[in-house]
Amino acid sequence: MNYLHRTLAVLTVCAAAEGVIAHSPARAEEPLPVFKTSVAVVPITAVVRDRRDRIVRDLDREDFQVRDDGQLRPIVDFRSTERGPISVGLLVDTSGSMRGPNLERGRLVVDQLLDLLNEPGDEVALFTFDKSTRQETPFTSRADVIRHAISGTDAWGLTSLYDAIADTAKELANRPSRGRAVIVITDGSDTSSTLSSEEVSGRASAIDVPVYVVAVVPPGYGPDGTLAEMDEELWNLAYWTGGDMRYAGAPQQSAVALGYVVSELRQQYFLAIESATSSGWRRLDVSTRRRNLTVRARSGYFAAR
Repeated sequence: MNYLHRTLAVLTVCAAAEGVIAHSPARAEEPLPVFKTSVAVVPITAVVRDRRDRIVRDLDREDFQVRDDGQLRPIVDFRSTERGPISVGLLVDTSGSMRGPNLERGRLVVDQLLDLLNEPGDEVALFTFDKSTRQETPFTSRADVIRHAISGTDAWGLTSLYDAIADTAKELANRPSRGRAVIVITDGSDTSSTLSSEEVSGRASAIDVPVYVVAVVPPGYGPDGTLAEMDEELWNLAYWTGGDMRYAGAPQQSAVALGYVVSELRQQYFLAIESATSSGWRRLDVSTRRRNLTVRARSGYFAAR
């Protein structure tokens, strides 16, 4: 699918009605936050790495360029944060394809991630999914609450991976932390979503919530230049939101992957431009004036009059 077709798909779905997430029985049903589609100022969260894949921490406003549908736009606000609090929607695949070793690997990844999210203000909410999405815990700073909830999960049913990512991203929309993200732990096989990867990336981009995919795989597996189609779709979904995809096989590999993700959420740049006055989906391209640097940020926003 070329970029024009992806953009049209995103625009179409962003105008559609939102679905409803299923909460665990222990928690009262609450109104869900909706996607914000009309803004005077467009916030943009950006992560910058050099060609050796190291995080770049010393950039100023003048180092960045933002193009809105190809037009260079002034940056009206800028700041950089380091070691700030993180809000994570932790989404764990509990569908049938995760049964056995993959679910055990997933629980290990959760345990390792919680060890990294231990600074003041950090919060995590646990979500699980098969055909439907469930919020297992509220947002909390207590790692023991998350560990207890994940220990009682089982794997069965179909896999609505893309739908679950969209549902979880909505729950992050109004969290107070600037360092917010969906972190997905999955084996990467979607079998029953109503949304496509392009549509989900558009929804997450519209509210500036990056998606990080941690793919639980057998030890020794990883990207080798011949990615499966599903791997490529997941990587594209994550990249278009400003996130990334990493592999977690052996414990050491998953520890490195999670350190990569958390370090990005701790060190981010926050930019803002004025929203376009014409309504519709607007493509964003963020870059730096310095050579050999790579910027990841939301791929666009939905403007209204």
